Order: sequence, then C-alpha cells, then structure tokens
Amino acid sequence: MIRVVIADDQALVRAGFRALLDSEPDIEVVGEAGDGAHAVRLARQERPDVVLMDIRMPGMDGLAATREIAADPALSGVRIVVLTTFELDEYVAEALRVGAAGFLVKNTDPAELVRAVRVVAAGEGLLSPSVTRRVIEQFAAQTPSAVPPRQLAELTNREREVVALAGAGLSNEEIAAKLVVSPATAKTHVSRAM
Repeated sequence: MIRVVIADDQALVRAGFRALLDSEPDIEVVGEAGDGAHAVRLARQERPDVVLMDIRMPGMDGLAATREIAADPALSGVRIVVLTTFELDEYVAEALRVGAAGFLVKNTDPAELVRAVRVVAAGEGLLSPSVTRRVIEQFAAQTPSAVPPRQLAELTNREREVVALAGAGLSNEEIAAKLVVSPATAKTHVSRAM
C-alpha cells in the first residue's frame, strides 16, 4: 500500500485528490495539510511514501516544506511530488534542487497523477511532459558542443581529414596509408589536429 499525504491550501483540491487516490486499491491517503508546516508535521508523524506538495501555501510554502522534509534523515524514504498551477522554470529548478522527486502541473490528467504517485513511490523521478520539454530545451541550450565550431574552423582540410580518420579508430600507420604519406607525417598531422 502506497501511503500519501496531500498538502494544499485549497480544501476542494485536497478533497479531489483524496477522492481520486483513495479510489485506487494500492494507494491510501493518510493525511491532509493546508500549509507547509503542517505538511512537515504530518510527514514526521505518518511517514508516508509520497507527499503531494503545493508550492504556494500560507506560512511555510511548499518549497520550504520540501526542503525541510528532504533534509531530515528520519524522512529519507519520503518522496515529494510538487504540484502547482505555475509552470515557472524557477519553481521547477528550485523544487528539484531542494529535494522533490517529481513536478506536476495541476492541469495534469487524473490518471497521470495516479501514475506519478506510483512512479515516485517506486523510487523514480517524474516531471510533467510540458516541464520535461522545457528542461530538455534549457539543457540543450546550455550544453557546449563537443568541438567548438571556431576551433574546428581553424583546422586545415588535411587536419580535418586526419581527425575524421582518427575518430573512426584508425592508427597512425593506417592514417598514413589512407593519405599516402609517411607514418611520421601522419603522426604530425594527428598531433596538430588534437
């Protein structure tokens, strides 16, 4: 049985999540909290498998509560899924940084919420598809290319040819035979290109 605590300042949202999750044979809602401080107390008291945590709540917000739960060694088995109506990148980054195992927007399909609880309880991470797409785009934009284009442009045609052959796994002797040069010349080209 997957034990869940729901933390959201809106009683109607909590009731909807509870009805959905309690209808599943392998999930049990063991507590509800209307603010972050209460969520932390419930996590310590109930030791749930998963906490569904809203970000914007009065008093202690969901990010601060997530940080506190994740930092408590006694709660190391508690996995947190942050739920919010806001897809702001800074919320996603901060939620993951402070220890959330998942991030979902509240317009998520009910079946996806149930799946998220199961996935996170099993020790995996999960992000809403729209969030995943943006995280990938940001990562790709920040990742430097393997060979900076400027450095590649500075190579001579022969050096580019040598790099391609070396990249294909050819030895200096094999490169020399392909280019019809001496092994010493091939070695010089390889040294300059690298």
